[in-house]
Amino acid sequence: MNDVFRKVAHRVSLVVGSPAVFLLALAVVISWAATGPFFGFSDTWQLVINTGTTIVTFLMVFLIQNTQNRDTRAIHLKLDELIIYTKGADNALVDLENLSDQQVERLEKQYHALAKALGKNGVPHPPEDHDFDAQPEAAEESTTAL
Repeated sequence: MNDVFRKVAHRVSLVVGSPAVFLLALAVVISWAATGPFFGFSDTWQLVINTGTTIVTFLMVFLIQNTQNRDTRAIHLKLDELIIYTKGADNALVDLENLSDQQVERLEKQYHALAKALGKNGVPHPPEDHDFDAQPEAAEESTTAL
């Protein structure tokens, strides 16, 4: 079931993301608007486009989210491989997506402080140990010592 959904979601995302489908959707909206005077701009006429767009949007949310989740996982794996096999890279960053928002913010501040301390032409050396729970002030002090 998951494999079938994955394949369908992937194919649908490729198709609906094309210029041809956009033009088709635009043509549907223009046709709907053009029929307004014929139907007297009635509630039923409005209900047709509202119902149609609501159903399409509802279903597309799940397909787009599935495709985006899969793409994000693939990108993370590719980046993890680059980090792991790059000499001098900091392997502590491999599972960065699993940290809390506060831990990521602290780490971001550590790296910003490190970049500032190294200057424009500095040689980038990642910190030896990441303290994901350190306070931002402590992170700035530890990187200025480099």
